[in-house]
Amino acid sequence: MPLPPTDRFAELRAPAHWQTVDFISDLHLQASEPATFDAWRRYLERPTSERADALFILGDLFEVWVGDDVLARSGTPDHDFWLSCTKVLHAHATQTPVYFMVGNRDFLLGPVAAQACGMQLLNDPTVLEFLDRRWLLSHGDALCLADTDYMRFREQVRHPHWQHAFLERPLEEREAIARELRQQSEARKQTTSGDPHRWADVDHPAAQQWLLHAQARTLIHGHTHRPAEHTLGEGLQRVVLSDWEVGGPSPRAEVLRIGAQGLQRLPMAQR
Repeated sequence: MPLPPTDRFAELRAPAHWQTVDFISDLHLQASEPATFDAWRRYLERPTSERADALFILGDLFEVWVGDDVLARSGTPDHDFWLSCTKVLHAHATQTPVYFMVGNRDFLLGPVAAQACGMQLLNDPTVLEFLDRRWLLSHGDALCLADTDYMRFREQVRHPHWQHAFLERPLEEREAIARELRQQSEARKQTTSGDPHRWADVDHPAAQQWLLHAQARTLIHGHTHRPAEHTLGEGLQRVVLSDWEVGGPSPRAEVLRIGAQGLQRLPMAQR
């Protein structure tokens, strides 16, 4: 599977006063997992003195997103949950800038929802200029080239024509389709015993190519649920964000913070 073409990387230059930035991804927020939502809410509601100067959410904040019009409904557990998430995010964003990059679960989150949450949308990938360095940011799914079935699916659903046609469907129909796709996804996970280490990983040569093209040394991404740091050679590295699953038998939730002291992984599951 060829690497998706990237003629030009989007760029974001951090304001001079930023000293620290936080990165999270793959929270997969959903009404049926309140423990993860509570940990995320506690993180966002910390005192200003404990916050970074900006928050970057690199995809899969939500388990599913079938269109921004879900925020126009209320009265069901799912719709009320999404409205609660919006309120928590917007309150945080009034004091701390929040940047959002769509993932493979919430790629239909658009400008209406972003505005309601107070978030600024980012292209995938984007280069962040911060602390006199260039950091390449991505959700990560576009680099999992060995997962050929998913890459074909991704190419289809990211096309504007497909998205327009899907969003024209009634909301109830879209939600039913999303439930079916989630069931299929869970069934595929069972074939690998739910072990992320048996899922397709980021292709290292592709990651190297992106970094060299972007003139960056570090790729930060999520998607794979395998938090780690990997050396790619030639002074290049990729840093994988943690997924969040607080209610399970092995709670996991981390924030990656970058500042003058380097990279820190801040645990949130036990706070």
